[in-house]
Amino acid sequence: MGTIRRPEPGYWALNGALIALTFLTLYPFWHVLMYSISDPRQAMGGGIFLLPKGFSLDSYAMMFQNSGIFQAYGNSLFRLFVGTFLNVLLTATLAYPLSIRRFLWRTPLTLFIFFTMLFSGGMIPTYLLVNSFGLVDTLWALIVPSAISAWNFFIMKNYFQSIPVELEESANMDGATPIVTLFWIVVPVSLPVIAAVALFYGVFHWNSYFDAVLYIHSQSNEVLTVFLRSMLNFSAMESSRSIQASDSAAMANISEESVKMATIVASILPMLLIYPFLQKYYVKGVLIGSVKG
Repeated sequence: MGTIRRPEPGYWALNGALIALTFLTLYPFWHVLMYSISDPRQAMGGGIFLLPKGFSLDSYAMMFQNSGIFQAYGNSLFRLFVGTFLNVLLTATLAYPLSIRRFLWRTPLTLFIFFTMLFSGGMIPTYLLVNSFGLVDTLWALIVPSAISAWNFFIMKNYFQSIPVELEESANMDGATPIVTLFWIVVPVSLPVIAAVALFYGVFHWNSYFDAVLYIHSQSNEVLTVFLRSMLNFSAMESSRSIQASDSAAMANISEESVKMATIVASILPMLLIYPFLQKYYVKGVLIGSVKG
């Protein structure tokens, strides 16, 4: 009859440290959420720890009464889904041939891509290039210049190299072309790295701010990060409040801080909803893609 092994003393210390680290990581998000749904007048007095003080959604109501936020959300979602799809598609189609060892130009092309990780053209040449293609003030200016990330390319390439070459050889014996081999043989067994890379690209597109300021000039093409910048601007809030105060007395009680908290929640909520579904692929895909090669 086997004996039950008692945990080592360090086991409890390690678990306690991980729990404390988890709390320190999650608590700022929780505090922002609780502040955003608290009564603004009570929240201004401080003292919010785990539960809201009072309850009010006036900050969210004021934020979503501006029709511009829906346009900005639509533009950001377009950039997120279309941009991520093109990113993954182009990165995979570039990484697959360069992962095949018999490919003649594999080494020089890989070195050329690695060179772009060390040196870039700079902001002004990049802007002039985007402008020459007529992409300025279009959403494609936010997608095309960042179509392929060299870092994500190497992660995907290393993962493809770890796939047994016998799979490709058997596909070739059945008459499969390289395109068929990629999409019907390689991609189905590479879902972890594809999910991880898609998450990298998705977070990049959702959080990007500077390129939207640089390339987008019209309000109709404004993305969420730029729109929320305007919401966080105190003078903009004051003008909005003066408009709303004539229609609703409750709006006059909204504080600048409560609007900031509601804005932060609105900006991070989509990523918080998507991440749990990709987390299991994220760790596996990144680790395998990083070690092999």
